[in-house]
This record gives sequence, C-alpha cells and structure tokens, in this order.
Amino acid sequence: MSGGGLGFLGPAGTFTEAALRRLDPVAAETAWAAPNVPAALQAVREGSLDAALVPFENSVEGSVSATLDELIRGEPLVITAEVHVEVEFALMARSGTQLSAVRRVATHPVAIAQTREWLAAHLPDAEVIPESSTARAAVLVAAEVYDAAIAAPLAAERHDLVVLEDGIADRQGAVTRFIRLARPGVVPEATGADVTTVVAYLRHNHAGALLDLLNQFAMRGVDLVRLESRPTGEALGQYCFAIEALGHLSEPRVAEALAGLRRICADVRYLGSYPRADGAPAAVPDVATAAAYEESRAWLDGLSR
Repeated sequence: MSGGGLGFLGPAGTFTEAALRRLDPVAAETAWAAPNVPAALQAVREGSLDAALVPFENSVEGSVSATLDELIRGEPLVITAEVHVEVEFALMARSGTQLSAVRRVATHPVAIAQTREWLAAHLPDAEVIPESSTARAAVLVAAEVYDAAIAAPLAAERHDLVVLEDGIADRQGAVTRFIRLARPGVVPEATGADVTTVVAYLRHNHAGALLDLLNQFAMRGVDLVRLESRPTGEALGQYCFAIEALGHLSEPRVAEALAGLRRICADVRYLGSYPRADGAPAAVPDVATAAAYEESRAWLDGLSR
C-alpha cells in the first residue's frame, strides 16, 4: 500500500466496495482493501491513506460497533461524506453447482441474521458458517472450501462465481450507511442538507444528565436523528453518547448547541459536518434561523451603545 489514496473495508466484493464505487468510481479502481475496520482507520491516522470508507449503520442491525468504537476511543478522525447502499444478498457458488447440492454455506453473521428465513425455507439442512465478511465467504467458495456463499452480487463478479438465487434477504429495503473518514482538516461547506456528528463524554453521571445533553439541542431548534450510548472502555458503567444532529457547524444554532454541550461535558469529540446522503434539508424553526440569530445579536449589541 503506497501513501495517499483511499481504502475500504475489504476484501474485494464487499458492500463497502460497492458503496465506494458509487461515491468515487475513479478512486475505487485503485483503492486498498483493508482486512478490517481498525486496519483501515489506522492507515488513515498514520497517513498511509488520505481517507477510508467503512460501514457505520444498518437499518436492520443498527450501528457497526467496530467503527463507532474506533471513533470513540482512537485518535480523532472526521466524517467527510456518507453514502447509503440498499443491501441485496445473493446465494452464489462455483459454476455447475446446483442448489440441491449445497451443504455448507458461508457468510457474515449480519447476513445470516438477514437471510435466516430464506435459508430455513430453501436450505433447511445446510450448515451455515459465519465468516469475517461476505466477500471472504465468496473467496473461500471459489477456493472450494464451502459450497456456497451469501454475499453482495458484486462478489460473484469479483470471484468468478455464479448467482444461484438473488434477492434472498428476508426483508427487502434494508440499507447500510457508509462513511468516509479522514484526518481532521477543512470542514466541508454547508449545503443546506447536512448532518453533524459528535461524541459527548459526561462530566459525571447524575439524575437528568442525559436531559441536560438533549436540552442543548432542543432549546436551539436542532433536530437529533441519532443518539446512542457506548461504553468508554475506561471502567464499568462509564458511557459516552454518539449524537447526530441535522445541520452544519457553520449554522449559529448548531454552533451554539455544540458550545453548550462542551460547557457541560468532560469532553466533546467533533466527528464532522457533512452532506446528507439523501439530500433532505433540515426543517429549521423560524426562531432558529441564521437571520433570527443575527437579529438577536444586533439587538444585544444595541443595548450597550
């Protein structure tokens, strides 16, 4: 791996590679396939990569803890972009394999959870074996370790396999959110459809501590779309909160909310303000617009003249 460039959670044929192809098809051609999330992010921290794309959240399974924990505990990184990919699972095997001949199926545990009903109905006697990634499962099928793999359709293309059945997810429409992470630097400009992500570390636990955090956003008209507690890793019972708010750091209402959060917390880790993948603008109350903040500041300045 040479210095610079992009990386992604590998191996080749993962949903992460499919997401990278959508976000930056040119860079995807030469991107480094990292063996795991910590390796991808460590390469960014060391400067071996300019940025890396990793999974962050799934609409069925929730957060990707490996990514969130790296952001909570590791050397600071920031999110510069996000992309959403609809998860489409396919059963794939070597050419000439019949569905009736499949005895051992490999895939990632998340894929097992999302295809459990299909497997019970169509391959009730097959042994289902967890692997480190769906693409890794496809690699091992090509190497004749397993009969079949459940993976992204891209994996069949990458590893010279044939799709026996596609669209096998138990619930259609599941979406995985991927984020591009880089070292702290210039914040992407506001687009009017942005999200800001932070991690708040409580100064000390007390009755109403979480309410104090939420009030910093509520009183300034900032809508929260995600709130999750995670252990800090320092001691049993010590937690921090990953928070995602609609808006950009450059907006007065968001900036004031973060400043208020910093005053009441032991620490606040800023993880970036970046465009939303769906492009949906935030609904801002009239009292929280930039114009409203400007008018109130002008009024306050006038009091001292």
